[in-house]
Amino acid sequence: MVVPEVLSSAWEEVVGRQPAPDQGLVVISAVTALLLVLIPAAWHVARHLVTIAHEGAHGVVALLSGRRLSGIRVHSDTSGLTVSRGRPTGPGMVATTLAGYLGPAALGLGAAYLLRERHALAVLWLAVLLLGLLLLQIRNFYGLYAVGVAGAAVFAVTWWGSGTLQTAVAYVGTWFLLLGSPRPVLELQSHRRAGRARTSDADVLARLTGVPGLLWVAVFLLATLASAALGGMWLLDPMLGPAA
Repeated sequence: MVVPEVLSSAWEEVVGRQPAPDQGLVVISAVTALLLVLIPAAWHVARHLVTIAHEGAHGVVALLSGRRLSGIRVHSDTSGLTVSRGRPTGPGMVATTLAGYLGPAALGLGAAYLLRERHALAVLWLAVLLLGLLLLQIRNFYGLYAVGVAGAAVFAVTWWGSGTLQTAVAYVGTWFLLLGSPRPVLELQSHRRAGRARTSDADVLARLTGVPGLLWVAVFLLATLASAALGGMWLLDPMLGPAA
């Protein structure tokens, strides 16, 4: 049968290890991701990816903690909203709220580890899978558009792109999650100082735990910076994991 053979071949490629990329590609991908974070116009567009990861993390942890996920929204101004049902207090609510700002960094760190082990194609297919699952929970038109376009773009690269293009996209996306994760935390604190973030994750955590919101912002920032540092070390490792 042709179809089983094609699927078997595709699966072997996904779980298999790809050749180590040229270090120039790794550096160029890092610079590209950094420019996406630093250039305001580029950040305004690319930040949607961080928002998608942020809201997706809320949703995953809500489900894992026993809460019922009601839906996720992603808005054109790069904000988002995840609604879940369950106890309004307690460990489940704390974990769900905590997950948002840590989610993009955690995804970036996981992807960096896979790339270190030369699993670039697995990174892309996991992205397609996660975006597809997230799409089922989106409850507004713009969110459907943003997540759908992101998923379609990654799928196109994964299915039709060359090996070099696939590796480059995997590295740029991973670098972007790692380098971009601290910026929303800094933006959060800026909004808090201006009195425009009374319902932010940090302030919700402060009400749930009694720990000041500023300390939660510090936790977010330290965690995202640590993830960026560790993930960056893995990505820049000249050996890219064990030798073949």
